[in-house]
Amino acid sequence: MIAALATGITVSACGSGARQDASEPTGNFQVSASAHWITSQRLSQHSVLVIRVTNTGTKTIPSPSVSLTDNTPGGGRPAPAFQRLLHMPGLANQARPVWVVDQSPDPASASGPCPQNFNAETYTGPNYSTCSGGPGGAVTAYANTWALPPLAPGNSVTFAWHVTAVQSGTYIVNWQVGAGLNGKAKAVSASGGAPRGSFRIVIATAPQQAYVNNGGQVITTR
Repeated sequence: MIAALATGITVSACGSGARQDASEPTGNFQVSASAHWITSQRLSQHSVLVIRVTNTGTKTIPSPSVSLTDNTPGGGRPAPAFQRLLHMPGLANQARPVWVVDQSPDPASASGPCPQNFNAETYTGPNYSTCSGGPGGAVTAYANTWALPPLAPGNSVTFAWHVTAVQSGTYIVNWQVGAGLNGKAKAVSASGGAPRGSFRIVIATAPQQAYVNNGGQVITTR
């Protein structure tokens, strides 16, 4: 009797919720996008992938987003962002990191860096903030996609990933801008296509060299 009642409650609760994409508007949203990343890297080198999105249309973009994918052979499921798939039988998890993500996009820091005198010990803001070591407020349920708050016409927003290379080799990283997370709102460029691009990154085996000078500054060399 109790089990039957619990089942009935569960079914009722699951069936009464609204669709996740119910509030997402349908249509095309015009944007322009630019991307920058160092394409020649070394092991242990820190770099920043920056993608800037501008709303060039007349409608507010509900959820500007960026998805990152690799070139998975055979059109299979892509690796999680900044990782690679080993394609080795018997492994429970085929993904291995190519870059360690030190800091992800965050609405709080999308328009600039963390405060210069920021103190993580006394910070009282959201615990997801990258300023306090969190994953960032732009993280989504999708392993390859980050999203920021609505973007008004004429405004721009910057997605920035601070990463460290940990695996040598040559890698392709594709990026694409979206206007929503559920497929109803679509970002389009001035030509009508999807705003997208790719990077071919070569990570050398020799790690980047660094030393501390007499002034206490970290100096990196090739």
